[in-house]
Amino acid sequence: MTDALFAERYRALSSRDARFDGQFIAGVTSTGIYCRPSCPAMTPKPGNVRFFRTAAAAHEAGLRACKRCIPDAVPGSPEWNVRDDVASRAMRLIADGVVEREGVPGLAAQLGYSSRQLGRILHAELGAGPLALARAHRASTARELLVSSDLTVADIAFAAGFASVRQFNETMRAVYELTPTQIRARAPRRDARPGATDAGATDAGAADPGATDATGVVSLRLPARAPFDGAGVLAYLGSHAAAGVEHLDADGVFSRALRLPGGVAEVRISLETDAVRVRAALPSLADLAPLVSRIRRLFDLDADSAAIDAVLGADPVLAPLVAARPGMRLPGSVDPFETLLRTMLGQQISIAAANTVSGRVAREASGDPRVLPTAAELAERGPAVLRGPARRVAAILAVAGRAADGTLRLDVARSHDELRADLEAQPGIGPWTAGYVAMRVLGSPDVLLAGDLVLRANAERLGLPADPRRLSEIGERWAPWRSYAGMHVWRAPTLVP
Repeated sequence: MTDALFAERYRALSSRDARFDGQFIAGVTSTGIYCRPSCPAMTPKPGNVRFFRTAAAAHEAGLRACKRCIPDAVPGSPEWNVRDDVASRAMRLIADGVVEREGVPGLAAQLGYSSRQLGRILHAELGAGPLALARAHRASTARELLVSSDLTVADIAFAAGFASVRQFNETMRAVYELTPTQIRARAPRRDARPGATDAGATDAGAADPGATDATGVVSLRLPARAPFDGAGVLAYLGSHAAAGVEHLDADGVFSRALRLPGGVAEVRISLETDAVRVRAALPSLADLAPLVSRIRRLFDLDADSAAIDAVLGADPVLAPLVAARPGMRLPGSVDPFETLLRTMLGQQISIAAANTVSGRVAREASGDPRVLPTAAELAERGPAVLRGPARRVAAILAVAGRAADGTLRLDVARSHDELRADLEAQPGIGPWTAGYVAMRVLGSPDVLLAGDLVLRANAERLGLPADPRRLSEIGERWAPWRSYAGMHVWRAPTLVP
């Protein structure tokens, strides 16, 4: 770490600047603990401080989590979307539970490396290997469940991805110096779910890892980094809701079903000032980690809004838009193929018509009409279901076939440039579609869809050039946050609902 970077982080630690929570970890060698930057404890001397990019690296250095500031009870690092390197893409997959489902070899294969190569990269970049990173993520997930849900300790162990309750107990003691029951006891009092108890939390009495709790429902609170324009994401999702698949009610609750590795979950999402509240009926508790990962991506909860607003708010054209909507977020994706399919179905028709078409395709082509079809389902049933121009139908079927056989990979392991190049190589997919899908699937922060008709119309009314080439040139001053700048222009007040 350079002296300049150390000095910057130490200033953040000294000022207890909450904007940096989740972006790095402060390890205090004199006490053996690690903290978030905003920890209210006395600031340690510089010689006693080490900074880490991940909690796993702090664990590997022999440090334990601070019981006062609870350093992992914060939004995740925005770096995993901004940097787009191998380490960042690995962190996206780890958060989605790939190590628990496929092991380190599966993680490495998705990234195109051997297990040994990936381990060297992650140790060099993040200070810990894939197993340690996955272990830290499991511990963080488990702590969140202990304080925000009424699941039994045994259920939480398996939901967080631990192989046994014994392993769970040992890890939580090592990380927090508290047992799971002690962590739960320190949390604010919650209404107990009937029948929920920590009794019998042993390997012999553990719940089956594929079972849900007695009600089949998990409730979670997922924090966001302030400022947070969650209402903007909800409005976007509501206006693009596929008929019969998604719904935004008058109380601001967004509901839909989504595919997870273990099956289809029914999810209801509502907003708090600095968080989203999720209530989900899961097919398996093992699906909890991917559920959390995908909802966090859907609402862009880990974005560094303060940094984004500072850059865009300095632009004379965008300044009033940023002031009107601080904390703008990028609506993400819970299913990459679904996002691509809906984007292609919506080409050259209105949003309302696209919502209707997407709902009909779900009813007629999916094995479960609550969700859009998988690539394999669409490749098989699409010829009898898809309507419209023959070239567009052929393009959608071709993409479905390639996604089904793995020729076209659509997942968060891809880099932005790789995914866009692969998409643009498909007949019927141009730069706008490729850029839009990359922005939503990967959370790419620096994509300006300068050819978008609504964006161009709004840009002209704001005094910006409507010509795509000139708008792209102007947009260079908004880097590396051009995706957010485009959302501000697209949603400019009085111009777009």
